[in-house]
Amino acid sequence: MQNKNLVVVGGSHGIGLGIVQQAMARGAEVTVVSRSSGQLAATAGIRHIIADVTDDEVDASALPESIDGFAYCPGSINLGPLRSVEAGRIRQDFELNVVGAVKWFQAVAPALRRSDGASAVFFSTVAVAQGMPMHTSVAAAKGAIEGLTRTWAAELSPQVRVNCVAPALTATPLSERFLETEEKRAAMASKYPLRRVGEIDDIAGTALFLLSEQSSWMTGQVLAVDGGMSSVRK
Repeated sequence: MQNKNLVVVGGSHGIGLGIVQQAMARGAEVTVVSRSSGQLAATAGIRHIIADVTDDEVDASALPESIDGFAYCPGSINLGPLRSVEAGRIRQDFELNVVGAVKWFQAVAPALRRSDGASAVFFSTVAVAQGMPMHTSVAAAKGAIEGLTRTWAAELSPQVRVNCVAPALTATPLSERFLETEEKRAAMASKYPLRRVGEIDDIAGTALFLLSEQSSWMTGQVLAVDGGMSSVRK
């Protein structure tokens, strides 16, 4: 990824930050779009655009003229039984996960087409394919992302590859409440065939693979990175 131009939306925390750090370690030039600087202050060489994906209009003029890789990382984990799901919450999750992704992908698509072998990565969840209780809002939003991944892969091929990563529970600031004690972490880990929850580098590494030339014959795919939860029974 030496000297490649990457744009990471939601790159100041969690998995997005992991992608930024791994990409820079491989020599990429990275532009981060996020509401705040987060942990970026400790990372030299970052170009940072402050924007709220749910509110702000996209200023494409602030983006690189040619973009080789794009990752849309904002997400939410709003869980609850069907009886308590509120329409407003579903709209908020959809705005963040889906409408924001559409707006920013529209903005970067021309620059991606100017690259020789561009790639885009989005994020779903194991709950879409697996089917899990309490996931009404997040499954609705991320299920839409999986559909859009295939739609955009068809529409933008062969110039731009579009793929998706579907993680299970990963230790990030967003999931902190599920893993805040050793007892909670152990209980969650026991649900997975590999007997641990995901780490940021697990997911960021897969995203970097999809953004790199190593995956140059892959598009329209949803990769499960979930400790075996979606396919293995113990």
